[in-house]
Order: sequence, then C-alpha cells, then structure tokens
Amino acid sequence: MGSARAKDIYGGRHPSTIPAYTIGDAARMLSLPPATVRAWVRGQTVTSRGRRRTFLRVIEADDRQRHRLSFRNLVELHVLAAIRRAHHVTLPKVRAAVRYLAGRMKIEHPLASRRLLTDGRSLLIESLGKIVNASDSGQLEIPEIVARFLARIDHDESGAPVRLYPIVGDDAASRGAIVIDPRVNFGQPQLRSASISTRAIADRLCADESIRDLAKDFGVSEAEIEEALRFELKRAA
Repeated sequence: MGSARAKDIYGGRHPSTIPAYTIGDAARMLSLPPATVRAWVRGQTVTSRGRRRTFLRVIEADDRQRHRLSFRNLVELHVLAAIRRAHHVTLPKVRAAVRYLAGRMKIEHPLASRRLLTDGRSLLIESLGKIVNASDSGQLEIPEIVARFLARIDHDESGAPVRLYPIVGDDAASRGAIVIDPRVNFGQPQLRSASISTRAIADRLCADESIRDLAKDFGVSEAEIEEALRFELKRAA
C-alpha cells in the first residue's frame, strides 16, 4: 500500500503537467524576456496608429486561471524560442503548425511532444509510420539550431518530457551540467550529477564559501560549481 501511495504523489497526473512556475520563473530559467513569455502564453493586444491588434497565444498554460506554467510548458517555451531564432519563421506559421498537430494529428501540446522532429527545413511529426509536414499554410523553414534545442529534451516511455538541459552561456550545441527535472527538487534547476539545486550552490557561494570547498563537499567538479553560478547569475540578471 505504501508503494502505491508513493507512485501517486502527483495525484494521478504526470509530473510534467503540474503547474509549478510563474511566467517570471520560466523567463529566468530560459533566459527569455518576461514580456515575450507573457505574450506567448497569454497573448497580446497592441495599439499602433490608433488600431488595436490582438495576437493569440501560442502556448496554453497548464493552469490558465492563474497563468502558472508546468514543466511541459517550459519545454514548449524552450522549443518555441529555438524556432523564433530563425527570423523568417513567423508566429502565425508556428501557430498554424501547432493547430495542425493538435487538431489533425491529435497531439496534445505538440511543441513538447517526443513526436516532434526536424529535418533542418520543416517542422515535422511522425504519424502512422509516415513523415508529414506539420504546417497547413506552407513549409516552415527551420535551421539546425532547432535540432540542437530538441536534443536538450529527454522524454519518458510515454512520450512526456521529463528533463530539460537549459543553455548556460553561449554554447547551444551541447548539454551542460544543469538539468531541470519535474520529479526532482520540485522542478528547480540542479546539477545533474548530484541533484543539488543551483540556487543552494549560489547561496553558499554568496556566504563566502569557496568554489573548491563546495566542489569537495558535494563531490562534483569545480567546473560544475562554476556553471551553476553562471546559471544563477544569468537568472538574476
């Protein structure tokens, strides 16, 4: 009976779907402007030359009433940021692809789906053994940077995202020492080798403990401690 309770600590929900982050939290973790995250999640109304224009959201928050985001939403924001870095890929095109995947292909939260693929040119999904274009309004041109962003996401056997390796510094090509996992440390960023939160490391460094001493205490390398500090400094900026 105890084992059954342990398996259901999330109330029957997958841990990736539990709202745990504010818009500000997500922006800091992913190094995105809060206004951008807010527009992607809540939509935006802009007045220009006396005319009001409304831009619909691209990502649906797992808690729409309080606008709190889940780990799954973090992954969607991470992927959308990669797509937007290709300047010729407009939000309407991305929104069209998301609608196609969600409506026609019945993929919930497609930007976080394991079935999301890229051939370096088009936003693709794998369905019934076939590769089909995910845009219903023309081809989505996406460079290799999307593939690098997708490689930073791990999924479980059900296809749900379970780990995200955020970008620290300018290196988007390889996974670093930091990981975000909704099943560990309440989904807070941590060292993947030791399950120690980056915030705890930064707090101890602020208390005048040395990088060398912390590395010895936690049984990790000094380079990992330094990366945790860089990540926290980036979040605080």
